[in-house]
Amino acid sequence: MRTKPRTDQAPSRLAPPVGATLLHLVAQAVPVMLAYFEQGPAGLRCGFVNQRFADFLGRGVDDLIGQSARDILDAPTWQEISPLVRRALAGEAVQHVCDCPRASGTARVLEFSLQPEQATGDGDSTTRGLLMLVDDITERRAAERALRLGEERMRKFAEATEEGLVFHRDGRIVDTNDALLRMTGYTLAEAVGRSIFDFILPKYRALAQEYTRRGREYPYELAMRHKDGHIVPIEAVGKTMPGHEDEFRVVVVRDITARKQAQERARFLSLHDPLTQLPNRSHLMLELAQWTSGAFRRRRAALLFVDLDHFKTVNESLGHEAGDRLLCEMARRLQDCVKAMDFVARVGGDQFVVLLNNRRNRDAVAALADRLIERVQATYVSDGTRLSLSPSIGISVFPDDGYGPDELLRRADTAMQQAKESGRGTRLFYTADMEGQPTEVLQQEHLLRNAVFHEALELHYQPQVQLGSGRLMGFEALVRWRHPERGLVGPDEFIPLAESRGLISPIGRWVLREACRQLKAWQDEGLAMVPVAVNLSAIEFRQRDVAGEIASVLQETGLAPRYLEIEITETTLMQHAEHTRATLQALRNMGVAVTVDDFGTGYSSLIYLKRYPLDKIKVDRSFVVDTPTDGDNVAIVTAIVQLARSLQLQPVAEGVQTTAQLELLERLGCELAQGFGIARPMDAEHTHAWLRTRPQAHHVATT
Repeated sequence: MRTKPRTDQAPSRLAPPVGATLLHLVAQAVPVMLAYFEQGPAGLRCGFVNQRFADFLGRGVDDLIGQSARDILDAPTWQEISPLVRRALAGEAVQHVCDCPRASGTARVLEFSLQPEQATGDGDSTTRGLLMLVDDITERRAAERALRLGEERMRKFAEATEEGLVFHRDGRIVDTNDALLRMTGYTLAEAVGRSIFDFILPKYRALAQEYTRRGREYPYELAMRHKDGHIVPIEAVGKTMPGHEDEFRVVVVRDITARKQAQERARFLSLHDPLTQLPNRSHLMLELAQWTSGAFRRRRAALLFVDLDHFKTVNESLGHEAGDRLLCEMARRLQDCVKAMDFVARVGGDQFVVLLNNRRNRDAVAALADRLIERVQATYVSDGTRLSLSPSIGISVFPDDGYGPDELLRRADTAMQQAKESGRGTRLFYTADMEGQPTEVLQQEHLLRNAVFHEALELHYQPQVQLGSGRLMGFEALVRWRHPERGLVGPDEFIPLAESRGLISPIGRWVLREACRQLKAWQDEGLAMVPVAVNLSAIEFRQRDVAGEIASVLQETGLAPRYLEIEITETTLMQHAEHTRATLQALRNMGVAVTVDDFGTGYSSLIYLKRYPLDKIKVDRSFVVDTPTDGDNVAIVTAIVQLARSLQLQPVAEGVQTTAQLELLERLGCELAQGFGIARPMDAEHTHAWLRTRPQAHHVATT
């Protein structure tokens, strides 16, 4: 049932005019807060406020209508803008920026615009109301602050950095920093307004202009000219400044003089020997490639391969520093003997190559080689020691002996090897009959290399006993080579070859690992609870991390450190003293004993016995073999034994063969001995059998 409308209800308001509706829509749409305050007897009262303003205050629109301005705004804000309101009511348009809290509690930066509404009548104007526009400029102010901070930091960076900074528009410099001014030598006044390309060398300008036009933003290398004329290599990278598009750019310029010098130095070192500063093997091969190319085929050249005889003795006797000084002197002498058009290189160790360019006469080449020999043999004094070394020289001739660099160098080397075998200190031209006849050294090296890398070596073990009781006190591990033609070969015959051909380190590693492995295997059977001694050469001490390798092998094999002894010669003690002492101390800390082998045959420097952490001294077999009939040898053995005991070192005699020698050594106080008269070195199988048939405490029969 429909009800009738009430007749006592108040009439509805009239719809607002179209113009008022439009203004209301505009007020709601503008991106600022807007409020209108009417001036009346009760002061300023809000007659209109848009939704944006109400939202900012955290209140509803209807709640704000009719409220006074004082009540709408928070007290601190009203206190700050009330003087401005009075000025606006007096007819002045006012703008002001202040910090205002928000409903959420965060402070905002607001810009107030107060615009009075004037009413005119009877010639007087009065203020009817006040239009308040409020713009939240918090983000804009933060951006401006960040921009100012960024500019300030940029200025500080530009002042502090060692890199040049160039600010330009269309290639014209508008500003730069002191670093760039130092690079160019110009003042700021001289630089500003000029084209950045004026400073670039002409051959780089097109490149720089193209990269600038394309906005290349990764480094490229150029060169510019300093005001005083010298060239400065630079690395440049261009960046477009944010917000400025292509009209404002900065170029970062880095002086790369030091880098270029380092690159040039690296290039020099790659082609030169760092000790003598002569060209190295790589440089020689490049030079040979040029001289054997088609453009030079009508010319002749001679290649002299020079090797210093017995140079190793200098290193072992006087040390490597003296050897290096001698090599530098030999390099200078070789250069003094040749012409500027010739080429001298150091190809390694004590070997040099002299390339004689455009030599047509073999007799002239021979005469020059003889002059080189004479010059090299001239006496050289090092730290008061007079030295004289002879060179062996092999000669190959281009194009008679070959057309390729490798071929010429190999044939000169072959001739040099023949010169050494012919007695050293001479020169030989390459001949065809030298080819196809490999030297014995090369053959033996090949066989030994195969033996090393195919495990054709063997370890033999020689017992070491206590004099008097005959108790087994240890073994010395001795390496043997099972030669395919000669049978079992002792170390004296192949160790020097191994040292000269770079094979001593792999042999030494194998011996150390195999000796530790074998002794641990015997111990696991309850046999041979005694140490094993392993010999190390001076080369191994110099080239390898001996202490580190021993620790690794002991861990790998499970052998306790007290069951390993290291034997070194007096020569090893003399070389690289600090390195040797540190290594020996590391072994002592590890629990590995150290023995000086062949004592009395080398330098016999007593200071080294006192300085280094040692455990035993071995009396060399050469002193024992003729005792007790040779009185001099008896005196030497007596002195060595007494010296060892006074230094609290254990003396060990080698090469014992007779009962008389055993008795003499026991009377002298020597504690340990080994030799054929006690037991010969045995391979692992025979040593195992020997251990099983004899208790560890036993007397040995002499032969």
